[in-house]
Amino acid sequence: MLETLSSFYEGLNPVGRTTVITTPILLLAVVVLLVLERKYPYRKGLPFFREGLFLDLFWYTLVQSYFLQILIFGFIIAPLAKHFGAQFHWVSSWPVAAQVGFFVVTHDFYIYWFHRFQHNSAFFWRTHEAHHSGKQVDWLAGSRSHIVEIIINQTIEFAPIILLGANPIVVPIKALIDAVWGMYIHANVDVHSGKLQYVINGPEMHLWHHADHEEVYFANFSTKLAVWDWLFGTAYLPEGRKPIRWGLPYAFPKDYFLQHAFSVVRFDEGALAEKSALFRHYHGVRFRVLSWLGRHVPAAKALQGWEVPDGAPETVARRPDDNPAAAAPVTPAESSRPVNALS
Repeated sequence: MLETLSSFYEGLNPVGRTTVITTPILLLAVVVLLVLERKYPYRKGLPFFREGLFLDLFWYTLVQSYFLQILIFGFIIAPLAKHFGAQFHWVSSWPVAAQVGFFVVTHDFYIYWFHRFQHNSAFFWRTHEAHHSGKQVDWLAGSRSHIVEIIINQTIEFAPIILLGANPIVVPIKALIDAVWGMYIHANVDVHSGKLQYVINGPEMHLWHHADHEEVYFANFSTKLAVWDWLFGTAYLPEGRKPIRWGLPYAFPKDYFLQHAFSVVRFDEGALAEKSALFRHYHGVRFRVLSWLGRHVPAAKALQGWEVPDGAPETVARRPDDNPAAAAPVTPAESSRPVNALS
């Protein structure tokens, strides 16, 4: 058995060998975060089978990521590399660790500004609102992202790695860092990182970013490095207080395909069901399948997509697409507040 595994590993190229190493690390990170969520929850009582789990795990994590990886690398990055690849070798001589660090920091800097732009643009907000639609945020919630958002960000993330002549193993290493960090900042874990939160981003600030509170609609845009928020006046971390509600302040579809359709044309699911027999049939099949699963596996009832009973009052604030007048970014005086606990 060991000889077979050894032969398989030796037969792989460097990228394949690196992936064989990064994959179990990713799975281990999932296990660790699941244990931490149960033992040190940021929001107590959040179930494992929470609303939208099937949507995030199956459609966004497995199906969408698989096909978009083929699209991005096969039909966007590969043609770019074929045309421009021989012209740039700017980082080829760097150590692999330096290459990884360079691309992690530069891409994170880009993500901060693009993320901030999405929150301030009524058009691009539609490519990002799905990411904020979950009312129960946990380690898997970060996987919920619009197709267009993923294509833009991952093309800008991985194309420079190829075009600038980086070692190919940088791709799976950076992909691992992105995945683990993305799960971490969304994890339902009560983290207290002290002064480190001025530099390294974590659940403390990012769970506020996903809150349905007007004061953070235009704050906490950082992904890996919180320093961008502190430098550019968009940090928000009130002392001794946590959000009381998450998600969007308006109705949002719970189905994968309807979420993407909603980004193109706004509609009311109830009204559409009355007008369209095709929609009623599609919605009916989905309802019956998930209802059957809920009856046979009681813990899976949340997969039906029923409302989350938060008991929190509805917000009157609106996101960019609902109220463009509210799309102006908050000023540093409103959003960036020194945190006594960190000083």
